[in-house]
Amino acid sequence: MSITIESTPRADGFRMPGEFERHAGTWMLWPERPDNWRQGAKPAQRAYAAVAAAIAQFEPVTMCVSRAQFLNARAMLPAGARVVEMSNDDAWMRDCGPTFVRGPGGVVRGVDWDFNAWGGLDGGLYFPWDQDDQVAAKVLEIERVDRYKAPLVLEGGSIHVDGQGTLITTEECLLNPNRNPQLSKAQIEDLLRAYLNVDTIIWLGRGVYLDETNGHVDNIINIVRPGVVALTWTDDRNDPQWEISNDAYERLTAATDARGRKLEVHRIHQPGPIYITEEEARDVDAVAGTLPRNTGDRLAGSYINYYACNGGVIVPVFGDAHDAAALQSLQGLYPERKVTPVPAREILLGGGNIHCITQQQPAG
Repeated sequence: MSITIESTPRADGFRMPGEFERHAGTWMLWPERPDNWRQGAKPAQRAYAAVAAAIAQFEPVTMCVSRAQFLNARAMLPAGARVVEMSNDDAWMRDCGPTFVRGPGGVVRGVDWDFNAWGGLDGGLYFPWDQDDQVAAKVLEIERVDRYKAPLVLEGGSIHVDGQGTLITTEECLLNPNRNPQLSKAQIEDLLRAYLNVDTIIWLGRGVYLDETNGHVDNIINIVRPGVVALTWTDDRNDPQWEISNDAYERLTAATDARGRKLEVHRIHQPGPIYITEEEARDVDAVAGTLPRNTGDRLAGSYINYYACNGGVIVPVFGDAHDAAALQSLQGLYPERKVTPVPAREILLGGGNIHCITQQQPAG
């Protein structure tokens, strides 16, 4: 069973490890809703299966699947992947799943944040979201991992940590009034320190242009290792993304992390821009209360939305002219890991990418 602990990770000496630290495995959720995924989610399911297969080369994968999709998912996923039945509203484990923390003796616990589908009734992406809000507790119950219940609306994609006391986030997301309007910036920082055991919080301004999550940090930067950050970039000063990325670059290079280091920032050019085609928009069901997918909408494509697992880096690619350079840059940043590209346009069409659909469970 999973026991709910009334203290905080910081009080108990637990911290959120960096994603680059050793994992026990990866958690994912299976896509199926036809009002977000085209063609009844079949192309997206193939993409998710490809991501799971890529990760499974390096570490165990667990896919959480609805009752209706259990047999289909089991047939599509690699034999080594674990498939468990779990009710859900959509397929973004990074955002509704638990944030794992590790403490003395290698004990692992989980933080269960409040989830409101990226804005609740003020700009949220679908309704209802009650099943997604229960995913974190269910994952912890399956793993018999004890739980901290944090009094904060927060998605896992809105934070990155270096495991040594530094957290990076965006004002666009965490200070958005559709998340925690009752809390000041200082109060939000206090809760981040209490539940993730960080000391230094670096605030970027915005995330990737038109990111429907209200600017999740995991689409614009990733922490390669302590003191080293990869940043989404564009050389086109007429692209709205240039101003956003340049502001992030200036903030990052001016910052000092919790250990007193200046950050080494590596810029990786974005793909595209990428736009939804008429065919892609036509094949998504129109349902009231769900964000529509319209022909010509720009997608928040980014190579930075990759996932670092044990010995591997799983990178989204798009059949774009910038794919090869991005893979080469990331291989240079992770010389000890195998950079593994996975075609990910179908995931991007649903509103996120590889980092958004995965959640690491650190090794004990």
